Amino acid sequence: MADIDQASVIPNETSPPALEGLNATDPNVTEAVNATVAKFVATPEGTALAYGSLVFMALLPIFFGALRSVSCGKSKNSSDMPETITGRDAARFPIIASCTLFGLYLFFKVSFVSNVATVVLSPESFPIFSQEYINLLLSMYFFVLGILALSHTMSPFMNRIFPANIPIKQYQLLFTQGSGEAKEEIVNYEFDTKDLICLVISTVVGVWYILKKHWIANNLFGLAFALNGVELLHLNNVSTGCILLGGLFVYDVFWVFGTNVMVTVAKSFEAPIKLVFPQDLLEKGLGASQFAMLGLGDIVIPGIFIALLLRFDVSLKKETRTYFYTSFLAYIFGLGMTIWVIKLFTEKFCFVE
Repeated sequence: MADIDQASVIPNETSPPALEGLNATDPNVTEAVNATVAKFVATPEGTALAYGSLVFMALLPIFFGALRSVSCGKSKNSSDMPETITGRDAARFPIIASCTLFGLYLFFKVSFVSNVATVVLSPESFPIFSQEYINLLLSMYFFVLGILALSHTMSPFMNRIFPANIPIKQYQLLFTQGSGEAKEEIVNYEFDTKDLICLVISTVVGVWYILKKHWIANNLFGLAFALNGVELLHLNNVSTGCILLGGLFVYDVFWVFGTNVMVTVAKSFEAPIKLVFPQDLLEKGLGASQFAMLGLGDIVIPGIFIALLLRFDVSLKKETRTYFYTSFLAYIFGLGMTIWVIKLFTEKFCFVE
């Protein structure tokens, strides 16, 4: 979790032509502009609104995702079946995540070096590795995933508000492999008219995100990813959750505080894998540009553990949900304490990313 500037999160604003001309001809102006951006200090009201909103948004997918995780195993659709995480999976996950993260870091570094070398040696040619093209490819990938995730998230709400007088038609998407007795189902997805409406709405949001990279569209996709993760990723027992949380604790400490790898990838990676909220919303409205950020990993990983405790409460067949509410309140306290410590040390020691 960190405060980062507009260009590193959602680059949907461009400098006016006049300012670009000044920056191109006068290095002093460039330094002045950069200094102004770097020295942005949010008001106490703006900071409280931004981080309060991030905490609220983080709680939504955990709470509702945990509730939906209780019943998702009963679904007949293959896309709604949960994925069980075993102890072995939990032990390997920090290693796999580290390799993936470092691979992305090297990829973006190679992209930067390639761009510089192309400009210096052969300005008329195109770089082999362009960060712009990489992010375009990733944007299209997350565009498809985001539409499916948001559609799945909206489906239960659509069931409640869909007019009863409109006929509902059933559809089935079936992919099989082989023939005869050796035929095997790969995908068996059943959907209806309500699901198609959800898909259309999600597509509109996806197009908005692709064209504008607006922070609201980013958050809609991010919330959908987080809720689906909490709902569909199931830990098989508490010890597996402890292994996962312990391993990712070391992962976070090393990659976030021990190196600049996590920050570099987060600033280069243009995808809805984080929730953002502007700290200057009160001054600039929806066109705000200075964002506070919360990664989806800080929501989904604790969320699947909290969802496990809710399912355990349900299995006890008692009226109370002691384990669920205790862990949920502990998460709120931990997240709030983390935000407070980050703001305290940032202001005290003037850390600059």
